[in-house]
Amino acid sequence: MSGTDSADVRTLVVDDEQEVADAYALRLRSYCDVETAYSGETALSIVDESPIDVVLLDRHMPGMSGDDVLSELVERGYDGRVVMVTAVDPGLDVLGMPFDDYLCKPVEREDIRAVIDQQRRILAYELLGEYFSAEAKRAVLEAELGSEKRREHEEYTAVAERAERLERRARRLLTDDDVLDRFDAVDREEI
Repeated sequence: MSGTDSADVRTLVVDDEQEVADAYALRLRSYCDVETAYSGETALSIVDESPIDVVLLDRHMPGMSGDDVLSELVERGYDGRVVMVTAVDPGLDVLGMPFDDYLCKPVEREDIRAVIDQQRRILAYELLGEYFSAEAKRAVLEAELGSEKRREHEEYTAVAERAERLERRARRLLTDDDVLDRFDAVDREEI
């Protein structure tokens, strides 16, 4: 896999040990867009301020633990993927935790890149499903309603804007735009 395959994935490495976070970030620097946070609070601020696709999250940190950060991300409706990257061996407690993958330290460069690519693909397809749903609603209403009536309807405007945002993000994450282009092949004029 070349570095350009995942270049548009926005990744956040969260670890209270600065050397560890920086080492993982260095492994990812030419592979994807990467930021680091050395505390849970800082991680949440970064996620609030910029679109992050994948969070690599340590579990044991002073102050706000990785488990706390994970819970807070869920509560805030974070729409990316979370990979726990930790020295804590998983126990049965992980069954109830809403993370997307779990890696035990130390993690090799190839493995960290592979998990980023895997999570990129999963997120892209999740967003693609949401996009297709929103775009289908927009397209059918566009085919059935006049432009003035659509402009006056707040829900139509909201779904159209949502479809545009989802399409942009899915295109950024996908390496194969063909799947998005196939959606346009559906003729909605006869619905």
